[in-house]
Amino acid sequence: MDTAMTTYDTATDFDEAVTPRRVTTVYSRTDRAFRTTSRGAGSFVLLVMILVGGFLTVNAVQAISSVGLVKFVTTQEWSPETNNFGIAAVLIGTVLIALVALIVAVPLAIGSALFITEIAPPALKKVMTTVIDLMAAVPSVVYGLWGLAFLQSHIVGFSYWISTYLGWIPLFHVDGADPNNALPNPALYTSSTFIAGLVVGMMIIPIQTSMMVEAFSRAPQGEREGAFALGATRWGVIRRVVLPFGKGGIIGGVMLGLGRALGETIAIYLIISPLFKINFHLLQNGANAVAPMIALRYGEANSFAMSALMAAGLALFLLTMAINFTASTIIARSRSGADSEA
Repeated sequence: MDTAMTTYDTATDFDEAVTPRRVTTVYSRTDRAFRTTSRGAGSFVLLVMILVGGFLTVNAVQAISSVGLVKFVTTQEWSPETNNFGIAAVLIGTVLIALVALIVAVPLAIGSALFITEIAPPALKKVMTTVIDLMAAVPSVVYGLWGLAFLQSHIVGFSYWISTYLGWIPLFHVDGADPNNALPNPALYTSSTFIAGLVVGMMIIPIQTSMMVEAFSRAPQGEREGAFALGATRWGVIRRVVLPFGKGGIIGGVMLGLGRALGETIAIYLIISPLFKINFHLLQNGANAVAPMIALRYGEANSFAMSALMAAGLALFLLTMAINFTASTIIARSRSGADSEA
């Protein structure tokens, strides 16, 4: 049987013959409307962020140019009236409170998310999901009042115990505390970075848990069943399948919670005793953060002091945006942030 053969005069003719044909996607009217609406919404959010950053930058120029960027970042005092101010103390205080919050929240969030997705029966899973959603909806002022009226008085004993046995570690040292005193002074341990961090940690647990539940629940069912078929225990499936798949969700949830903790205002404002000095002693009275400082000084600020507050807000805005963008990048590059087949 004869076979038809196609001959090509030149290599160019062959390349043109095997060049893949461009496939044109034709969208329906509904798809085009959806794409246009989605792009418009995304562009609007980006525009709002740019406008906020631009507004803070324009209003912060006067204060930053007055003292210089280096002095603004390294100065611990906050006295715009004497042209002696900076964010060193409040920025470090913000980071310390956020780190304490993460140390408290992350293990609880991971454990709660794993229990909801892997262990809890359907009825309990629904109840816990509802409770977590309700916790996320509680106003921050309620958490702050709870921390001020209840938690602070009950946690002082624990703070005293930590400082007594771990006071040789600088972070847990409390100036003026006497380990041999049977009647310690509670005022040394109240309004501290530790207590503020505990309250903020309770606030970010629902955010982190919800994000991790979403990531863990998308672990491929085929891989789960394959692991069970090979004799893996429930913990083995969690360790070998669920946690590796949800790593991006865990990191993203941690970063998102960190961004939320850095920007918390009213809850920290109700608890801390403002101190414009770098204080690495977590258990000791006296702390500060950028957002509560702005809330505290806003009402009495003149035009120049307002510019200084805007500069502090700009620093917090840039820090928070950097953390959120990092979290988004991590999630997008992880398996839990991409489409996968079960």
